[in-house]
Amino acid sequence: MAKLLLLHAPHVVPRFSSGGTMSLISASALYRRPLLVNPQFSHIGPRLRSPYNRRFSARAFDDSSSSSSAEKEEQLRDGVPRERDEDYPTGETEYVDRNAWESFVVKLRMLFAFPWQRVRKGSVLTMTLRGQISDQLKSRFNSGLSLPQLSENFLKAAYDPRIAGVYLHIEPLSCGWGKVEEIRRHILDFKKSGKFIVGYIDICGLKEFYLGCACNELYAPPSAYSFLYGLTVQASFLGGVFEKVGIQPQVQRIGKYKSAGDQLSRKSISEENYEMLSVLLDNIYANWLDGVSDSTGKKREDVESFINQGVYEIEKLKEEGLIKDIRYDDEVISMLKERLGVEKDKKLPTVDYKKYSGVRKWTLGLSGGRDQIAIIRAGGSISRVKGPLSTPGSAIIAEQLIEKIRSVRESKKYKAAIIRIDSPGGDALASDLMWREIKLLAETKPVIASMSDVAASGGYYMAMAANTIVAENLTLTGSIGVVTARFTLAKLYEKIGFNKETISRGKYAELLGAEERPFKPEEAELFEKSAQHAYQLFRDKAALSRSMPVEKMEEFAQGRVWTGKDAHSRGLVDALGGLSRAIAIAKQKANIPLDRKVTLVELSRPSTSLPDILSGIGSSVIGVDRTLKGLLDELTITEGVQARMDGLLFQQLGRDSLATPIIDLLKDYLSSLR
Repeated sequence: MAKLLLLHAPHVVPRFSSGGTMSLISASALYRRPLLVNPQFSHIGPRLRSPYNRRFSARAFDDSSSSSSAEKEEQLRDGVPRERDEDYPTGETEYVDRNAWESFVVKLRMLFAFPWQRVRKGSVLTMTLRGQISDQLKSRFNSGLSLPQLSENFLKAAYDPRIAGVYLHIEPLSCGWGKVEEIRRHILDFKKSGKFIVGYIDICGLKEFYLGCACNELYAPPSAYSFLYGLTVQASFLGGVFEKVGIQPQVQRIGKYKSAGDQLSRKSISEENYEMLSVLLDNIYANWLDGVSDSTGKKREDVESFINQGVYEIEKLKEEGLIKDIRYDDEVISMLKERLGVEKDKKLPTVDYKKYSGVRKWTLGLSGGRDQIAIIRAGGSISRVKGPLSTPGSAIIAEQLIEKIRSVRESKKYKAAIIRIDSPGGDALASDLMWREIKLLAETKPVIASMSDVAASGGYYMAMAANTIVAENLTLTGSIGVVTARFTLAKLYEKIGFNKETISRGKYAELLGAEERPFKPEEAELFEKSAQHAYQLFRDKAALSRSMPVEKMEEFAQGRVWTGKDAHSRGLVDALGGLSRAIAIAKQKANIPLDRKVTLVELSRPSTSLPDILSGIGSSVIGVDRTLKGLLDELTITEGVQARMDGLLFQQLGRDSLATPIIDLLKDYLSSLR
């Protein structure tokens, strides 16, 4: 759901709303022995279409009615049979013990590991999941969790003979459901190694319990809080606020589901927005119930009945078998010591997340093969150039990403590329420029788009250029639509005694600059036509990219946000899964046997240069001053058309709603400045 930056006052133009080398192991059998794939995907069958290019149909721009049936239209794409989800490799992992020689080689390498990479035999890997989890790689100078490093730690621990098991502390999370699904998948994959994974939870929300119940055992202290009450989503409206302060938003909404327009002009929720949010909430809730039911062995209706009882006592969770036992952290550690045969007066040997992230995969025999696949990570709000508020890895800077895409296109060493997207959108021009570069790359080698928490508006715009799009069940995507707005400040100026006179030349010179008065009729007409044009460009390019007639794409556009599962059923996404499945599909498209090792080359590694480190520190120190200055600039300077999903929607669906709406509103606006 694309929208304008919320408070552009004098003039706002319509916006679509919405390396270093690393050898990650693909869950689709990247190495011959310890990891195997499902036999049905161990070969590559005959191709039904070009492995690189999605063949675009001229009918994508034909508004005439199609004579083909809806069923045929679903099965055919430009006359070529359309690949179904089951036609793609699953990317699922299967743990197989190493043979004697492989085990010997690994032990030999451990002897020569650097001291800071050594781990005591029988150690327990301790990791704490908390707050935001970034989809970007982080350097040793950055705090916080990184999903790529977290995933790699699970993989290494599964094959590391020094690691006895994992002790996972789960604290309140503020990441989206897409990342939660990815982490849960890694927990389930780790369990295939036969090692234990014990969870500990003291604040039990839906996300936290969803991950915890996937562990072998889950414990909680007697004083733990239980918030298993259900899911909520809130929609905030500024119409009444603007009315009181004397601001009149002139909104042109293209697409009946454009909640960003509602947010600016309405005082209550529209029927269309209510419908969309209800469907999204139903999807998330149903997925949660199914996941908990699978992990606990309880019937779905029993889980839902328990939720509806409003249980706040942690003892009830134990009685229902939803947690293993009620114990303090030290008691769980004592239990682990007893299980591992550690004497009571001795300390449990552990290695934490940060230190274990420094253990090389080569040491454990998990390095890649000769074939290389490039991984390009694109996370955050989209902008054309780096701004004063940008910190390394906090946004998608088009000029920087384009440089990486071109380097992959011009290099012969990469067999395929994966664009990993975690973005609600941003600058539409930047999105289009990146779309073009990704499309050119897709003409030379297979390109797979892998969606994380969100890939909507500008984020979906980027993904459209890939040969194949992979999303999580609960990825928020789509949001193909436009909202344009200009704010009239005449009443506000009158209240505060401010006056502004504008002298201009040209009939429409004051279209974006005369905020002291409403639009003239001819200006309002031009404003509407401009918005319609922006929407049609976005929608038609989406239809072209998905080889779908425009009238069909119109049904799925109109600014509507879809979950990955619903987007898949409507042809906006090709397959459901995480990064491991994207890697498996990339191998399939590049004619690389699924049981062959590949090396993943991360082109978005964090910079460790002194200027960038100092830049990050400086941003933290003077961040408040810059944010306030940026807030004032946003009131007077336009940045062009946006392709951005409504930030409030993303925030609320990304976590349990226990926060203050006003704080959420401020956070949403400040986040849009990135």
